[in-house]
Amino acid sequence: MQSSISNHISEYISLTPEEKSYFFSLLTPLTLNKKETLINAGDEVDAQYFVVKGCLKAYEIDSQGDEHILQFAIEDWWISDFKAFFHGQKATLNIDCIEDVELLKITKADLELLFEKVPKFNKFFRIKLTNAFLAMQDRILSALDKDSAERYLDFLNTYPTIEQRVPNYLIANYLGIKAESLSRLRRKLTNL
Repeated sequence: MQSSISNHISEYISLTPEEKSYFFSLLTPLTLNKKETLINAGDEVDAQYFVVKGCLKAYEIDSQGDEHILQFAIEDWWISDFKAFFHGQKATLNIDCIEDVELLKITKADLELLFEKVPKFNKFFRIKLTNAFLAMQDRILSALDKDSAERYLDFLNTYPTIEQRVPNYLIANYLGIKAESLSRLRRKLTNL
């Protein structure tokens, strides 16, 4: 588990062996099975999670009971209800496991200690947060400006291996289209 996150971090910052060791001491491994829930709406959220293995979905359920998928998280991605995490609020998102998952958990308190003891991590998490913000901005603009085919192609660029791992109806939900429309769209793109 540690080699996965170590490789991920080394893409952005260099750590001494002591800094790595301290960071690893703050992480808690967590294993969940397919269909288990990591976070329920209404939960207190005091941690964020690095995905070592598996796939999760973060979603909201609206007042009519409809599910709206905000994010998938696969290997080397971070997931949490970040609004609840950063603002000390209760979760508005649910996060469920689509596959069996292996995660590394870091609490907010430990993250603050990490920032104090190893300031390089301020840069790492700032970069990750900036990238997440830009990805969300791209997703919003895509929903406003692009047709379903263009949104689907954007999705494939963002999650190149996910089609084999996630049921079609979940991909359709993420794209904001019906599962039947996604099937037609795939057939059309295959025939081009």
